[in-house]
Amino acid sequence: MAEWEGQSRGNLLGYKIFIFLLRKLGIGVAYFVLRFVAFYYFLFSFKSSKCIYQYFHKRLGYSPVKSILNIYSSYYTLGRILIDRVAISTGLREKFTYTHDGIKYIDDLLKEGQGGILISGHVGNFEIAHYFLENRYNINKISMVTTRDEQQSILDYMDSIVVKSQLDFILVKDDMSHIFEIHSALDKGGLVVFTGDRYLPGTKTLKASLLGKEAEFPLGPYLLASRLNMPVLFVYVMKETRKHYSLYARKANFKARDAQGLLNEYTQSMEWIIKKYPLQWFNFFDFWKDLKKE
Repeated sequence: MAEWEGQSRGNLLGYKIFIFLLRKLGIGVAYFVLRFVAFYYFLFSFKSSKCIYQYFHKRLGYSPVKSILNIYSSYYTLGRILIDRVAISTGLREKFTYTHDGIKYIDDLLKEGQGGILISGHVGNFEIAHYFLENRYNINKISMVTTRDEQQSILDYMDSIVVKSQLDFILVKDDMSHIFEIHSALDKGGLVVFTGDRYLPGTKTLKASLLGKEAEFPLGPYLLASRLNMPVLFVYVMKETRKHYSLYARKANFKARDAQGLLNEYTQSMEWIIKKYPLQWFNFFDFWKDLKKE
């Protein structure tokens, strides 16, 4: 598998039961139940487990035993982050805290009101960033570009229970109309958020080295950002302790119309954050095509 398949697991009843337990019994109980869920995935998710093993063993250089043990740790870490995301978005924001590193770059963008592009990745828990930022700013100008790959019934249910925020979603569409929505948001001085490390089948890609081996990345975010005369930031939200997160922002320095140069900067930034938080990389597919030759 060369690219992500655009599918996520889960069903509506499972989400409802999980959120009921989270609300009634608390985050600690949800974490406890998660230990058994993570172990189930460790035992039976052969395809993704093989990819996680390759990531730890070949890309990070861990021993075989350490790599196997970290497969379980990866599932458990992802589960905790998903629990936090649901908790924060459904009214438990006050139970969490965060610190920041490089927040001045976001400050500058919002003060200037000129618009800007934020590029993150499938690391940490960037989807919760706006809940923390809204306490710092009067934000009504952040849009996240998404494929909305979950089942529609789950999306409708989550939309009915989450705490309303100022984040807007721009859905990627086959007719490319999302491009006009992106330009409209930027023209109004807004911030548009992309995830820069995952592409869907049939889309155009660029190649760059990440953790010592070449991989493919979506062309769209880098082509668009390099052609627009506005700042680009790399932004990540990483889990530190049980209820504490760190937000990192770094400014990209690249030449106009140089999509490859921007991608190279992004992969350098991603290498830094991945090595700092190796358990919070969540691209559980054959990202580097290590398994394709087997």
